[in-house]
Amino acid sequence: MLIDTHAHLDDNQYDQDRIEVINRAADEGVNLIINMGADMDSSHKAVQLAAQYDAIYAAVGVHPEEADGMTCDDDYVLSELAVDNAKVLAIGEIGLDYHFRTDNKDVQKKVFIKQLDLARQLHLPVSIHARDAHADLMQVLKTEGRGVRGVIHCYSGSWEMAEELFNMGWYIGADGPLTFKNAAKLPEIIRKMPMEKLLLETDCPYLAPAPQRGKRNEPAFVKYTAQKVAEIRNMQFVQVAEITTINAKNLFFDK
Repeated sequence: MLIDTHAHLDDNQYDQDRIEVINRAADEGVNLIINMGADMDSSHKAVQLAAQYDAIYAAVGVHPEEADGMTCDDDYVLSELAVDNAKVLAIGEIGLDYHFRTDNKDVQKKVFIKQLDLARQLHLPVSIHARDAHADLMQVLKTEGRGVRGVIHCYSGSWEMAEELFNMGWYIGADGPLTFKNAAKLPEIIRKMPMEKLLLETDCPYLAPAPQRGKRNEPAFVKYTAQKVAEIRNMQFVQVAEITTINAKNLFFDK
């Protein structure tokens, strides 16, 4: 069994064939999918999808690109969506992103910290997005992330940062970019890292792995990332599937 620990099946790209996408995932052994919220609307949709489909679980949260619009009322709504709902497994997708904007760093940090605190209060793990913001991410995690567990989604940092994260108890997520020819440092990180800290993700509909690159991504394609991990680590595919499934269950399902 494989678990896609980071998907966006609420995206309108799936409006015409969502059930077929979910069935294709099951055909490929992907029996559990964690659908991430990125704003208030998608968080509501994630919860609705989780209620509708047995294979889908939800996370709720506000992505850093949406940080400017988050209100105090939204904190309350996220809490209401998550509390006493066995199918809401995490707060996410949250974090910091300075790739397109650096003029609202303080706002992003404030929203990120508020959601870390929400996760702490609800005893939920987090899924963190970090792009061009690794120094600030580590500073926030060290000062504001105590008592919170989670994963750095679609990891793009250094080996040194990864080592620090592992020592702090964090996981990293591997997505389609691991399979790209220009994957740079990530394959070496996957080769050296402790397998018990690795999760598999798609981030669908984005970042489709080779050989599907350029197409709409979907949970069934997580197998290609698993295959690449097996190749890099000189392991059997079934071993990678088993270990990463245990990891996902330890983080998200062990409440």
